[in-house]
Amino acid sequence: MASTRWWRSGVIYQIYPRSFADSDGDGVGDLRGITERLEYVRDLGAAAVWLSPIYRSPMADFGYDVADHTDVDPLFGTLADADDLIARAHELGLRVLLDFVPNHTSDQHPWFQESRASRDNPKRSWYVWRGGDAPPNGWVANFGDQRPAWTRDRATGEWYLHSFLPEQPDLNWDEPAVEAAMHDVLRFWLRRGVDGFRIDVAHAIGKDPELGDNEPGRRHNEDWPSVHPRLAAIRRVLEEFDGDRVAVGEVYLLDQRALAPYVTTGDELHLAHNFVFLNLPWSAQRFRETVDEFEELTREGGWPAWCLNNHDHSRTATRYGWTRARVAAMLVLTLRGTPFLFQGEELGLTDVPVPPESIVDVDRRDPERAPVPWAPPSAACPGAGFTTGRPWLPVHPDAEQLAASVQAQDPRSPLAFYRALLALRRATPALQEGSYRSLDAAPDVFAFVREHAARRVLVALNFAPFPRPLPAEAAGGRLLLSTHATTGGDALAADEGRIVEL
Repeated sequence: MASTRWWRSGVIYQIYPRSFADSDGDGVGDLRGITERLEYVRDLGAAAVWLSPIYRSPMADFGYDVADHTDVDPLFGTLADADDLIARAHELGLRVLLDFVPNHTSDQHPWFQESRASRDNPKRSWYVWRGGDAPPNGWVANFGDQRPAWTRDRATGEWYLHSFLPEQPDLNWDEPAVEAAMHDVLRFWLRRGVDGFRIDVAHAIGKDPELGDNEPGRRHNEDWPSVHPRLAAIRRVLEEFDGDRVAVGEVYLLDQRALAPYVTTGDELHLAHNFVFLNLPWSAQRFRETVDEFEELTREGGWPAWCLNNHDHSRTATRYGWTRARVAAMLVLTLRGTPFLFQGEELGLTDVPVPPESIVDVDRRDPERAPVPWAPPSAACPGAGFTTGRPWLPVHPDAEQLAASVQAQDPRSPLAFYRALLALRRATPALQEGSYRSLDAAPDVFAFVREHAARRVLVALNFAPFPRPLPAEAAGGRLLLSTHATTGGDALAADEGRIVEL
C-alpha cells in the first residue's frame, strides 16, 4: 500500500452503495454487502473503489443531501461497518475513496437548522441568504425543471440558495468557518484510513459573492476564480496525511480549456473527471479531437481522468450497444490518464426499464442505478443475488445471462473481456505511464501510440460498422488483445479495437 502515485497507474471502480450488494435483505445495498464483494473488485483488476455517499441523510437526493458528515446512514450500516470495509479493502490491496459533498447540505443538517432559526443566528452566514420580494437573481437549480435556485424560508422571510433541490441548501464558502468545518470533515475520514475523495460538483464552491446573473460565456454560480484557492486548501489537508491521498473533482465543464486549470497547477485537484466522452456521438474524429485537445492542454502538467458513464448518466452499452461499448472500454483503459469504471459496466449492463410508477429519483436517473445482478434470478431468489428481499429498483431483465456468476464462467463474456483488458493494462507500463501520440489513420479509425522505456504499444479502434485498414505502423506488430474473438491481417473488423505491441 506504500506505492507512489497509485492513482495514476490504477483503475478506480465506482460503487453506488444502494445498488451494489445487500447483506440484510431489506432490498437496499449496504456496507457489509460491499465488503463481501471486494474480492470481486480486486479480481477485476481495479486499484481502488469510490463509494457514492454513505452519510446520514433524509435521502431526498439519495445521500447527496448530507445531514451528518461524520456518521453512516443506518440504511447502509454503521461507522464500524465503514471501518471494516476500509480495513478489508486495504487487506486486499484496494484503496477507498469517499464522496465528499462540499457545495451543500441537507436542510435537516444541524448547521442549516441553526442558520434558518433567525437572521442573527451565529450560523446564518454559513449559508447564502438574501432578502427582498423576489429571488436575488435568475439562477436556476441544476435538476431539469428550470426552477429558481432560491426558496423563500417562512421562518425569516428571506431567500436561501440551493443549486439543486430545495432540500439541499448551498453552503457559503465565503464564510471561513464553513471552509474550516469542511476541512475537519475530511480529516475525520482521513484518520479512519480513507485514501481520498471524489469531490461532488467541485467547481461550484466558487461563486460570485455579488450574485451576478449568468451571462453568455460566463457563469456566476460556478467556476468562479475563488474555487481554485479553495481546492488548493483541500489538497493541503490531504497532504497532512501519509499515503498518497488523492482528490478527484467532479468538474462538470464541457469546455476542456476551462477544465484543464483544475489539474495543471500542481497544487489543486490530482484528478478531475472529463465528462466530454459522455456527450459525444460515436465518431472516431470527435473522440480523437477531444483527446488530442486535452493532451495539448495538459502537456506541461496534469493527469486526465476518463470515464464513459456513472450514476448520473446513461450506461455505455445503452448509448452505443455492447459491441461498440467494448471499443469504448478499450479506448478509456488505454489512454494516458486514470480510467474510472462504474459498477456493472464490466458486465455490459444497459439501463434498466423502470415503470413510471416505480421511478423514485427526482431527476429520473433510476435506469442506470439498477442493482448489480450477481446470480441468475430464480423463484427462490428473484433479487438476482443482489438481495434476498425486494430490490429497491427492478433488476435487469436479462439478469439470467448478464449475472456476474454466469459471466465468470464464459471466456467470451463482457466480464472476461474487462478482466483481460485490465490485466493487460497492469502488465504494460506503456499503458500506465507512457506518452501519447495520435496517428493519422483511415477514416473512422482512431489510433494512437503509447510509449514508455522504449516499449511501444499501438491502439487502433474502428468506429465503423465495416472493415477498415490498420495503420501502417502496426505492420509486423504482436497482437496483445482484440475486442473480437477472431482477428488478424491488416484490416480491422467492423467495430473492432486492437492493441498491438510494436
